[in-house]
Amino acid sequence: MKIDNAVALVTGSNRGIGLAFTRELLARGARKVYAGARDPSTVTQPGVEPIRLDVTNALEVAAAARNAGDVTLLINNAGVGHQGGFLAADSEEVARRQFETNFFGMLRMSKAFAPVLRANGGGALLNVLSVVSWMNGSQLAAYAASKSAAWSLTNSLRHELTAQNTQVLALHMAFVDTDLVRSIEGLKTSPEDIVKRALDGLESGLEEVLADERTKLLKQGLTAPRPSYLPQRA
Repeated sequence: MKIDNAVALVTGSNRGIGLAFTRELLARGARKVYAGARDPSTVTQPGVEPIRLDVTNALEVAAAARNAGDVTLLINNAGVGHQGGFLAADSEEVARRQFETNFFGMLRMSKAFAPVLRANGGGALLNVLSVVSWMNGSQLAAYAASKSAAWSLTNSLRHELTAQNTQVLALHMAFVDTDLVRSIEGLKTSPEDIVKRALDGLESGLEEVLADERTKLLKQGLTAPRPSYLPQRA
């Protein structure tokens, strides 16, 4: 899919990766960019059309689909993350909260906008996932589980949307320099670099983008004698 003259909607677009998506889409010639956010007043990027959108709210998702009926590219970027393992006292509550946004929010948006994309020629769906779709070291336990579920959802959507000619792309990356992992030590890629690689892949017709070296190495390790998702022995 080509970005030039496309009409895009980006969820969670008021900061981080979402904000970087809106900027890069405009730079590549998108005709219109809807910037979804729970509070539209927090969208400050010039040239976009703010839209009230909490992906956990079914009524707001339905309204967005009605009011943005010209969308040809949906970017499911909205996500939340909390640190902690599954044995923590509040892990069930924390897991439900993250699944509601990271999995059910993505599902809700995809269902609402699949008919919109079909009506506009097929278009594309880009789901922002993570390297933790394939591994879980317990530092972000419930977040990782929600991204694994979102990866499975993305794989299913490829099959379900083939008939309407909708391109479905999964974006995987390790730590990105955003608020989500601000307190975690380690090498981080800029949101701008991640977004450029994602849109390059979209325009090249790819179904999956591994946006940094750590992600590429980890995926290669999934089929190693001791797979990369297992604890690595000294």
